This record gives sequence, C-alpha cells and structure tokens, in this order.
Amino acid sequence: MSPNLVALLPELVLTITAVIIMLAEPMLAPGASRKPLGWIGIIGTIASGVASWYQLSFGTIHAYSSTIQVDAFSVLFHYVIASVVLVTLLGSLDYFEGNASHAGEYFALVLFGAVGMMFMTCSVELLMVFVGLEISSISTYILAGFRKGSSTGSESSIKYFLLGSFATAFFLYGIALAFGATGSTNIFAIAHGLATTATPTMAFLALAMILIGLGFKVSAAPFHVWTPDVYQGAPAPIVGLMSTAPKAAAFAVLLRITFTGFPAMQHRWAVLMWILAVLSMTIGNLGALKQTDVKRMLAYSSIAHAGYLLVAFTAFPFDGIASACFYTAAYAAMNVGAFAVITQVAGYQERARTLEDYTGLALKRPVLSALLAFFLLSMIGIPFTGGFFGKFYVFTAAIHGGHVWLAVIGLLNSGVACFYYLRLLTSVYSRRTTDAPMLDNPRPVSAPAAVGLGLAAAATLALGIVPSGAVMFAEYASHSALIEQARQECASAPANCHIELKYDVTK
Repeated sequence: MSPNLVALLPELVLTITAVIIMLAEPMLAPGASRKPLGWIGIIGTIASGVASWYQLSFGTIHAYSSTIQVDAFSVLFHYVIASVVLVTLLGSLDYFEGNASHAGEYFALVLFGAVGMMFMTCSVELLMVFVGLEISSISTYILAGFRKGSSTGSESSIKYFLLGSFATAFFLYGIALAFGATGSTNIFAIAHGLATTATPTMAFLALAMILIGLGFKVSAAPFHVWTPDVYQGAPAPIVGLMSTAPKAAAFAVLLRITFTGFPAMQHRWAVLMWILAVLSMTIGNLGALKQTDVKRMLAYSSIAHAGYLLVAFTAFPFDGIASACFYTAAYAAMNVGAFAVITQVAGYQERARTLEDYTGLALKRPVLSALLAFFLLSMIGIPFTGGFFGKFYVFTAAIHGGHVWLAVIGLLNSGVACFYYLRLLTSVYSRRTTDAPMLDNPRPVSAPAAVGLGLAAAATLALGIVPSGAVMFAEYASHSALIEQARQECASAPANCHIELKYDVTK
C-alpha cells in the first residue's frame, strides 16, 4: 500500500463515512429516525481507530513530501480523538428524539471535525496544520449553534466564529514570520534554521503568535474569554467533544512546535508557558467558584485543566511530552464522561442547567449521579482515578525540570477546585426543597449511551489504577517524536551527530 494512502488512512475512513452519511440523509423520510446514520458514524469511527492501530506496524511514515509524519505520537492522539468521537456519537443517538430533522448533519459534522483534528496531529508542516485547524474549526463553529431554536446557541456559535477567526489570523502571522526568520514552514527545518537565523527575535515573535492562535483553541488564559459563553450555549454532547478532542489536537501541535520546532529557544518559551499555566489554573478555578450554571462552571474548569497541562511544557522534553500525552488522555476520558452524563440528564432542551436543577438528582437517577460523582472526583485528582495520576505525572515532570513553585501553585489550585466540584456533588446528593419537574419524569438512558458512559468510566478508572500501559505508550510517543527530531538533525549535520538511542521504538 502506498505510504501516502497509509499515512492518511484514518482520515480517509472518517471522510468517506461522513460523505456516506450526507448522501444517505436526504433519502430518509422527513420524520424518520436518523439513528441509522449515527450507527454508520460509530462504525466509521471504530474503523478509523483500527486504521490508526494498523499504522503503528509501519513505524514512522513520511508522506506527501514530508509534510505528513505518522508515528506513535500522532497515533496516540488519533486514539484519543477517535475515542472521544465514539463516546459522543454513542451518547447522541437518542439526543435528537423529536428533533430529528437535522440529526444527519450533526453526525457528518462531528466526523468532519475529527478529520481536521487527526490531520493536525500528524502534520509537520505549519501550512498543513492550518488546513487541519480550519477543517476542525468550521465544523465546531456550526456544531456550537446546532440547537437552532436556541438564542444562546446562535450567540455561542457567532462568538466562537468571530474570536476563532481572530485567533487564526495570529496563527497565520506566526507562520509567515517563521518563514521569514528561518526560510521554511516545516517544523524540522525551522529547528535547523534557528541555528543560523540572523533574526532570532523575529523567530521568537513567530512562536509567540503561534502560541496565541493555539492558546485560543486550548482555552488557555488570557485567550479564554470565549469559553464560558460558548460552552453554555452549545449542545451538551458538543461541549464534551469540543472541550476534549480539539484541545488534544491543538496540544499535539503545540508539543511538536515547541519541543521539536523551537527546542533551541526552550529557555525563553518555557517562561511563557510558566506564566500561561499559572494564569490558566488560577483564573479558571477562581472563575468557576462563582458559577451556578453547571456548563459554565465546567467551562472554567476546562481552562484550569489547560493550565495543568501547560505545566508539562516547562519540563525536560521527554518528561514533558510523555506527561502531556498521558494527561490529555486522562482529561479526555473524565471530561467527555461528565458531559455525557449531563447530556442524559438535561436532554435536547437542556432543562437542567443550574446547581439547583441538579439538587436531588441522586434520588431519581442514582447510577448517573454516581458516574457524575466519579468523573468529578477524577477532575479533583482523587487517588485511583485518571485525574490523580495525570496531575501526579505532570507535577512530577515539572519538579524534575526545576519548577517546584509551579507544581506548588498547581497543587494549591487543585485544592481550590475541590470547592466547586464538591458543591455540585452536594447538590446532587441533597434532598430537594423545591419542585424540579425535569427530575420527576427522567429520560431513560439508551443502551448505546450506557455503553459510551461505561467506556468513559472504564478508561478513567483504568488510567488511575493500572496506568502502566498508558504510561508506556506515552513514553513511546515521546521517544518517537524526539528521536525523529534527532534523525532530522543528523541528516542535516552528520559530522556533529552524537546521538545515543536508549529506547527501542520498535517495541
């Protein structure tokens, strides 16, 4: 099979599946169920995961004039994105009950968005990253306002589009400046060009602008202003998707750009990451303390978690990449699970929005309440959950890198986060003092949604009690990215090449 075909096999599978859904949707009667289209999307998502596993057998794949590089690093993020999309689709099959007229578009847009996200993770050419970013962004802009009868949904979509376009401009300016400073937009060529550039200040400015563009996608402070409003107005399953999968893709790009594209400037950009991490953790947690709307609260929580993940960027390259990969997987599992519970409780009309609406939920929906409690405890970082080991891994990497105070600030912020997470849990397990009609006639959880919730819970639990397999894969991904950078340096300057490979990436 052609390397070009193998390199984009998961993306091709998802694209073909989305096109089939779009072609099949008009053939269904206006009032007919769109669930079969959702099942097609689920099958396509599983097939893309299998295709990603198949890519591992080829080692590192270079395709399309070395603008695409598929290695263990990109495959790991493919798995994360495919898993999030799978849980989202499973939880969305019955979401449009009674509102099925536009469900087919929903399933197709989710898959098209995933294509862009996966494309970002395997691109080592900044212009190709931009293409993937736009494919992902256009889909999520539309999905954010998918509840057509909701004014808050339209508002969230417009805000997301306008601010997203502004952030994209910064990203493009950064690419242009990187080309001006180094003569290339290829990540490995940029790393080589930094050694001979006559304009290092321009190169650093290019990186700063790229950080602004990607900082918007990961909801890092101070580029977070869109997050609470968009999360509040977007459909619950889409919030679960956009708070995890696009962030995973953006962090994958950020890891490649910083650690393999600008390693010579780590002493400078690590300071920026230190500041962004502190701002994101602090603003996110303090902002969440005042929220009564559950989705807004979790929006500020996602800002804080972006800060925890940015802590990994201050560590040594191997520790930083490995811990960031693991934390991304853990955060994706617990966050998409929490929003899957909210989807089942609130329904399409989202009648349960505030803390008061969730009061007494455990009396009517004990299983969903227990799952929500489990995911929230993981976000806090309670032992035997993925969130605990993820934070432990990230903070340990920061300490090894000499950033003890950053780890201390992270731990203090984790303590602050306990308050608003436990406040939601207190509401869930309290007795109602007022009428809550949405709890009196609970919407049954379908079998596919139960499977999705089970998968998210199992992943969160497994990453907390038996993390060794995921840690080994994260380390494998880290070595894969760093070794390829070393090989590129050897190819450009063989006389100065003194590399010792201490890790067998063929395992």
